[in-house]
Amino acid sequence: MLKILKYSFYDLIRSRWSYVYFLFYLSLGFVLLFLNNDVSKAVITLMNVIIVLIPLIGTIFGVMYYYNSREFTELLLAQPIKRSSIFMGQYFGVAGSLTLSLVLGLGIPFLLYGLLRSNAIFDFTLLLVTGAFLTFIFVGLSFVIAISNENKIKGFGYAVLLWLFLAVVYDGLFLMSLIMFEEYPLDTFSLVATALNPIDLSRILILLKLDISALLGYTGAIFKSFFGTNIGFLVSMAILLVWTILPILGIRYKTKRKDF
Repeated sequence: MLKILKYSFYDLIRSRWSYVYFLFYLSLGFVLLFLNNDVSKAVITLMNVIIVLIPLIGTIFGVMYYYNSREFTELLLAQPIKRSSIFMGQYFGVAGSLTLSLVLGLGIPFLLYGLLRSNAIFDFTLLLVTGAFLTFIFVGLSFVIAISNENKIKGFGYAVLLWLFLAVVYDGLFLMSLIMFEEYPLDTFSLVATALNPIDLSRILILLKLDISALLGYTGAIFKSFFGTNIGFLVSMAILLVWTILPILGIRYKTKRKDF
């Protein structure tokens, strides 16, 4: 698996899309810091961009890489190599290269602007950690979708629909349910509904650590009473870890049963 991981990782690192991805975050970091001239404000602005953008890019990259490397994958399947090693190596290679581009692209401008001397270093670190989680989660989900669909158009369509549902539609349904059932106690429902969406969970986690949860009103008070505590923070990290593991298990399950 390590050899396949290294090959996939270096193959993507040499790809022009990885450079574009890296340069995009590098430029975004410098522009935000130039406009805000404050590391803390730049982190808040950056959160609104990458919380939605990282899942989309991870989804598209994962699907593209799987379909573009299908012939090479079939060649590897003809060798005495475990299926799980092949696909897990590709998955970690894609997710690892995207995470590296994210960390370096955002880390360089913030370090140059004095992040280490700022009070926002923990907030920025949390932003990168949640970004890495979202990358691994959505690359894994895109691999599961691509493995399940031989048709490239269907695979792309289902992957984009998944991102659209979790990034946009889910929030609308969540808000409508809160309005419709406002007369009932919704504390537990709000916490569970947030945990079922990794994008919302990441957003709430960062908002609470940035201490601007008051913008969320009553719902923010509920989240702060749970996610704002040390136990709640650890639980949130554990939920994101579970979200990361589930697609990995899905990849292993699909590859064992799929007839290539």
